Amino acid sequence: MEERAEDRVADAPPENWVDTHAPAFLRPYARLARLDRPIGWWLLLLPCWWSLALASDDFPSLVLLALFFIGSVAMRGAGCTWNDIVDRDIDAAVARTRARPIPSGAVSVKQAWGFLALQCLFGLLVLLTFNNFAIALGFSSLLLVAIYPFMKRITNWPQLVLGLAFNWGALMGWAAVRGELSLAPILLYLGAVAWTVGYDTIYAHQDKEDDALIGVKSSALKLGASTAKWLWVFYGLMIAALLAAGALAGLGFFFYPVVALAAALLVWQIVTLDIDDPVRCLRLFRSNRDFGLVVFVAIVAGQIA
Repeated sequence: MEERAEDRVADAPPENWVDTHAPAFLRPYARLARLDRPIGWWLLLLPCWWSLALASDDFPSLVLLALFFIGSVAMRGAGCTWNDIVDRDIDAAVARTRARPIPSGAVSVKQAWGFLALQCLFGLLVLLTFNNFAIALGFSSLLLVAIYPFMKRITNWPQLVLGLAFNWGALMGWAAVRGELSLAPILLYLGAVAWTVGYDTIYAHQDKEDDALIGVKSSALKLGASTAKWLWVFYGLMIAALLAAGALAGLGFFFYPVVALAAALLVWQIVTLDIDDPVRCLRLFRSNRDFGLVVFVAIVAGQIA
């Protein structure tokens, strides 16, 4: 049976591989895991890679880079599946999300639970390849992941809880290399949390009308027209924390000019933001993958040059 255009998720990139190449029976599950929207696993993965690079004396281990890639794709999918199970009634009331697999009926709640368990199993297999400290640290993030979907019902700052959960990799990468934590990865983590609050506030402006109607809270609704001013704060904290983490880790000269380029990308987001243009908000949100890759290059450059 040919798939209808209205069955496709609204904010997926056009001509993504799920819509064009995935077998029809797998598409609802691929969409549930957000495999049609890779920006999410990039944003989960990149803090892991930053932390790996920060903890390494040279280019980070290719094996660890690959393990964090696999784990990020699996756990991002698991987190999205859990979020969609919890939010299925809210998603049905929001224009951008009502085509998601659960509210659209493409996947039942029972099937979603089974798919969630499968993805968590993949994530667990990756986690168990790390040292004992990193394994314990990984398990300690589960509470944040579990409570995040409920935060939009009780606080104007669900983006903060998302940041705390989504950037756990900024601690995990260091722990996987060194078997402990120090101030450098903690600063990196705190900066990444501020970064996430910023970019997810931009993202949330896409849904602000529907959110206001159904009573869902967000930093986009809280900050409103002041969003751009607050982005200077959030992104400023990110760059300050990144510079401090790099200095504590003893990174070399070339770290700093590349960080300046990364900072310029954040400035570009702020000065070109139009909170009333959902297409623009989505584009700026997605540009954070490029920012994250530049930060990774900056850290690696500081280690090897």
